[in-house]
Amino acid sequence: MLYTRKGDSGTTKTFGCDQRISKSSLVAEALGALDEANSFLGLARAKTRGMSFKIGSGRTEYPELILDIQQNLFIVQAEVAGSTLNITSDKITRVEKVVDEIEAILPPIKNFFISGATELGATFDFARTLARRAERRVVAAKEEGKINVSPDTLSYLNRLSSLLYALARIASHNEGVPEIKPDYK
Repeated sequence: MLYTRKGDSGTTKTFGCDQRISKSSLVAEALGALDEANSFLGLARAKTRGMSFKIGSGRTEYPELILDIQQNLFIVQAEVAGSTLNITSDKITRVEKVVDEIEAILPPIKNFFISGATELGATFDFARTLARRAERRVVAAKEEGKINVSPDTLSYLNRLSSLLYALARIASHNEGVPEIKPDYK
């Protein structure tokens, strides 16, 4: 059933919890922001079918990497909703490894860059902003004592935006399109 009418008064229920919460609560905001990021990553995954990029000694398939991120975001959502599931350190290590391998290929960052060098790069840039918003919402809910998330989960969310930024840069690099820095004029 796609509707229950139970949320018509502005409340919702989270995973494994019988208590209803306001849809405007910090927990609902965090879950919604995570869902937005995950859904947009689904669009990125669909756009990258059959695409890969070279890092290290092999190739990484964009859709496989993005699906892994989406699976991890479901773990984060479950944890925010009260589950005992959480992100493990090996997931952070995997993200860091991909970022490090991409950074080894690209010129060092000396400036901010304007998004939109390529469509795929802009897609990853937008996903990065959604991931940052989700991270801020999760941190806000944690700081207010509304949720308890593991340090590894917070670290993963922080690294995720770095990964998405690296993916935006490598996407543009692989298409031979230079990054444009703001001129501040």
